[in-house]
Amino acid sequence: MARINLLPWREQLREERKKRFLTALAGVLVLAVALLMVVDRYLSAELSYQTSRNALVQKEVGQLDQRIKEISDLRARRKQLLERMKIIQDLQGNRQIIGRVFDQLVRSVPDGVYFNEVNMKDKIIGITGVAESNNRVSDLMRNLSASQWLASPNLTEVKAAAAGAADQANTFQLTVRQTQPPVEGAKP
Repeated sequence: MARINLLPWREQLREERKKRFLTALAGVLVLAVALLMVVDRYLSAELSYQTSRNALVQKEVGQLDQRIKEISDLRARRKQLLERMKIIQDLQGNRQIIGRVFDQLVRSVPDGVYFNEVNMKDKIIGITGVAESNNRVSDLMRNLSASQWLASPNLTEVKAAAAGAADQANTFQLTVRQTQPPVEGAKP
């Protein structure tokens, strides 16, 4: 039988397998590094895209906040204008009434009574004046309560003039409430 030494062949085969393994390992390592770089670039691109989208959203939110502020300012201004319009409408509506009230005051004043001061707060008219006698003040109050535009006269104070004065004048203060007569043809 012939002697054949298979050891060098096995050794050579082992060396070849080792080279292939190291080559495959190097190839896998290079492929893994390349794959990691591609994934890193992809994630960086996605991150920068999302950052730009976030910046755009923040910019739009800032613009919307500005518009909301403008709208709230406009609403406040609108409210002020509506209040002014209501006041003007009330004044326009009351213009005729004030003229009627003054006319009724003039018609209610009997001879010998003089007004020093007339003021109005809300619907209450305050009158300060001088009368020749208490009877004249009573006549004034009767005339005021008979008026359709005035109601509930209330005498607050009557003072006799200082002693020794030539005329016997009395100073008085009274209040009367302004009303409106019912409109003809209106249902109660």
